[in-house]
Amino acid sequence: MNILADLAQTIDARKGANPDSSWTAKLLSRGPEKCAEKFGEEAIEAIIACTKGDRDELVYECADTLYHMLVMLAARDVPFDEVLAELKRRSGISGIEEKAAR
Repeated sequence: MNILADLAQTIDARKGANPDSSWTAKLLSRGPEKCAEKFGEEAIEAIIACTKGDRDELVYECADTLYHMLVMLAARDVPFDEVLAELKRRSGISGIEEKAAR
């Protein structure tokens, strides 16, 4: 299994946890809107690190962004496997072709 799939499973396991015992449970207890907000904040921080050319900060912020993306998916009960299946479906298709097909 890969690290993102493992992380997605851990996040799913924390859904019912006490919010005082887990940052993930705390985020999830605040609802999907707050989870989406946190994802957006982390994405912006990654963008800022990229534009500044701060490689180490970019790596750190991208890790945060991926984590918060998985939390956001879990908040809406969207399995990470569905995202992976969509990526697989797009595999081998030009991005230009894929956008035109929408």
